Amino acid sequence: TGLTGLWLLLGAGASLVMTPSGRLLKRSCQPEDRPALFAAQFSLSHSCWLVTYPLAGWLGVNVGLTGTFALLGTIALAATALTALIWHKSDLRTLEHEHAAITHTHLHYHDEHHQHEHEGWEGPEPHRHSHHHFRGSHRHVFVIDDHHSQWPSQHKLR
Repeated sequence: TGLTGLWLLLGAGASLVMTPSGRLLKRSCQPEDRPALFAAQFSLSHSCWLVTYPLAGWLGVNVGLTGTFALLGTIALAATALTALIWHKSDLRTLEHEHAAITHTHLHYHDEHHQHEHEGWEGPEPHRHSHHHFRGSHRHVFVIDDHHSQWPSQHKLR
């Protein structure tokens, strides 16, 4: 009975972690970057499991299931508390931010960031060629991408 309750608690905890993590990853990148980001998250999570599964087995044999649950639960609780401390308190979905003038080359569509003239040789979208962005400020859903290489610091936010 105790093991069944523990199993139920672990399943509920896994669901509470896995569901929001997928939403967080989806929100953290452009649609074209999602396969790479989800692949990286998959690799990282499985690397963690590569360590914790043998650790749980070793602890279970040497410390007992109750001690193992207490120790690994404490580690999970500490990680959750650390996340609550370091996460942005005002995590806004859209941010007004500034861009410096830049000329660069990358694969792009003509969207809100890419309104420029063509010479005719660039081909169909998406296409890659050197183009210029003027200095400016705007507001939109903010993710790290080719145009936003770092999270804006608090003093840069408007």
